[in-house]
Amino acid sequence: MARSLTILGLESSCDDTAAAVVRTAPDGAKVLSSIVFGQAELHAAYGGVVPEIAARAHAEKLDICVEQALDRAGIRLMDVDGIAVTAGPGLIGGVVSGVMCAKGLAAATGKPLYGVNHLAGHALTPRLTDDVAYPYLMLLVSGGHCQFLLVSGPDDFRRLGGTIDDAPGEAFDKIARLIGLPQPGGPAIEAAAQTGNPMRFAFPRPLLDRPGCDMSFSGLKTAVLRTRDSLIGDQGGLTRQDQADLAAGFQAAVVDVLAEKSARAFQAVAPVGSFCVAGGVAANQSIRAALEKVSANCGAGFIAPPLALCTDNAAMIAFAAAEQAGLRGPDDLTLAARPRWPLDRAQAPMLGSGKKGAKA
Repeated sequence: MARSLTILGLESSCDDTAAAVVRTAPDGAKVLSSIVFGQAELHAAYGGVVPEIAARAHAEKLDICVEQALDRAGIRLMDVDGIAVTAGPGLIGGVVSGVMCAKGLAAATGKPLYGVNHLAGHALTPRLTDDVAYPYLMLLVSGGHCQFLLVSGPDDFRRLGGTIDDAPGEAFDKIARLIGLPQPGGPAIEAAAQTGNPMRFAFPRPLLDRPGCDMSFSGLKTAVLRTRDSLIGDQGGLTRQDQADLAAGFQAAVVDVLAEKSARAFQAVAPVGSFCVAGGVAANQSIRAALEKVSANCGAGFIAPPLALCTDNAAMIAFAAAEQAGLRGPDDLTLAARPRWPLDRAQAPMLGSGKKGAKA
């Protein structure tokens, strides 16, 4: 980091409204505050995030988030060196809410405005938490996104592969609903799988028979659905052991796919010193253990930032803006919200759509 910067960050791309203050310096970065308001209760009755409800909640909470973030950091708005905001990709209503709030703050204070790619925030988080050296291999695995990236600089990302349909986190949520487990699906499936037999059902490992690092989870989801329907047809419902075995079998399939594709990602790049994983799905201990093993086998260090900085937050947005500030100037007040915004602009956009909106 060439100079010290204090950045206020805003994030509102899905169902978390967040603001944070990050201070960077040549010897590292520090999160002075990080405020997150979740919306799980607002969307619980609908089985997923409702964009209109999310956008309205963001508009109501953003000012409160900013005020609390500044208070907790012990600074005033005029003390910051810049204002950063997620400008995409994501649910467009939420992104617009954040961009409009950030524009208002920038216009009122005259502070520089930085529009940040949400995925760049995730991809650069290991540098915030562990000061990881470039280049490093990154797996972003969450409810809305899943892709392998070679990160060679603050704005230098090469996508090696990703999901062509459902992201793993979205698949966990859907499978949990299918087999009668609560939301969020990730922790529920992991808990149920602890008493399950992963070998009872022969679930597929999609795309392992094809070269490359692309992934697919829709076929696996369909296989679980058909097995569930068969069990219900034969016995009139699911026992707790059925639920546990379905959860264990599904989780094992996801673990195998992510581990094999991670190994292929290592093969696709020159030797790198670190394998970094971010996103809520990385909290799953079975997935984490498998990825740590792959990393060790490939001679790389394994880094998974704390969960609070793996899931959506504004600290990563503030830090990404500081990282990129030396490469480009600030944005002006014509900054636009973008539902799609690929990190690797040299490649075609990915297929599929997760709960955060279109894949980037």
